[in-house]
Amino acid sequence: MNILVINAGSSSLKYQLYNMKTEDVLAKGRVERIGMDSSILTHEVENQPEVREVSEILDHTTAIKKVLDMLTHRKFGVLRNIQDIQAVGHRVVHGGESFSESVLVDQNVKLEIRKLFDLAPLHNPAHMMGIVAVEANLPNVPQAVVFDTAFHQSMPPSSYLYAIPTVLYRKHQIRRYGFHGTSHDYVSKRAAEFLGRPLEKLKLISCHIGNGASCAAILHGKSYDTSMGMTPLEGLMMGTRSGDLDPAVVPFAINKEDLTLNEVNSMLNKHSGLLAISGISSDMREVVEAMNDGNDKAKLAFEMYAYRIRKYIGSYVAAMDGVDAILFTAGVGENSAPLREAVCRGLTFFGVHLDADRNAVRSSETRRITTDDSGVSVLVVPTNEELLIARDTYRLVKDKTAVESRF
Repeated sequence: MNILVINAGSSSLKYQLYNMKTEDVLAKGRVERIGMDSSILTHEVENQPEVREVSEILDHTTAIKKVLDMLTHRKFGVLRNIQDIQAVGHRVVHGGESFSESVLVDQNVKLEIRKLFDLAPLHNPAHMMGIVAVEANLPNVPQAVVFDTAFHQSMPPSSYLYAIPTVLYRKHQIRRYGFHGTSHDYVSKRAAEFLGRPLEKLKLISCHIGNGASCAAILHGKSYDTSMGMTPLEGLMMGTRSGDLDPAVVPFAINKEDLTLNEVNSMLNKHSGLLAISGISSDMREVVEAMNDGNDKAKLAFEMYAYRIRKYIGSYVAAMDGVDAILFTAGVGENSAPLREAVCRGLTFFGVHLDADRNAVRSSETRRITTDDSGVSVLVVPTNEELLIARDTYRLVKDKTAVESRF
């Protein structure tokens, strides 16, 4: 079965085509600047030169058509025709309390996703545009949606409720939802495979550290707590997001600086984090480089960033009454040896002993970076959210086909 995985943004679209028999990526690419007359489609097939095409792409329906044309292109394509695509899987950021697992798309599912627009106004509407665009181009092909929040629906009320009047939860569903669930789910399963132990018997702390970052306490295969909240702003210090802060900062800043709510929101989401403290960049590589050159602001930004990750790890060890392994994943987590070293340096009390040589190795494979006698394993686990989406889509379509074949 060939499955097309789509991640639609408001003006962009990423895609990967999988052969589920082998789980190989047949092709991948992205469409950027949707809505403009100079949109860019980039298409990649292994062992072939990258293809780049600039054209007018005014909406997502046209973008999907361009993708399908490229996948079936006589010279650059990998399929004979679009009938070779048996299913499409979508990433959807917010599933609210409506979805605790991946589902096949139908009218009710689309209605529920639309109801959640207010909880993820920058993401869910764009994901819906992707779903509708696929319907227009592949009307008879089943679609599935995989939610970033679904994995965290196993959290107990003591983890997901805020200590505010409960009427706000009952009326407006104000609570912790958590994000990066697809990634936390994938790396926890991969870690269990690597360790050769049942996931159901493990206590794991997953650190998805990229431009957006979150930690998750994963108890016996289920999310028990996570750092992001109702939105992706809460929790760790990130590239441009503030993470945790005193809520009173918002009205105080509004009053002192005569800011609007939109301006404060923009400040906390786009002008804070590493960028604000370093004064240089939201990119960890550039911050580390400046720190090594003696920049004090970059050093402070790096130390704050690592310290907050370490604090969350410590709190999750307490929450789960122990930990078997700590996982680093995503762009910064997988590639920044200095950050991993800085975080783990303060975890020796829990039995974490980093191996400097192992930590320095760059690899696309899952690997252990602690010593053989370390009481807690620390792993670097490359995430693969697209593969998990493809696997869930394959399972759902296969199950539906099996049910239909009985009647």
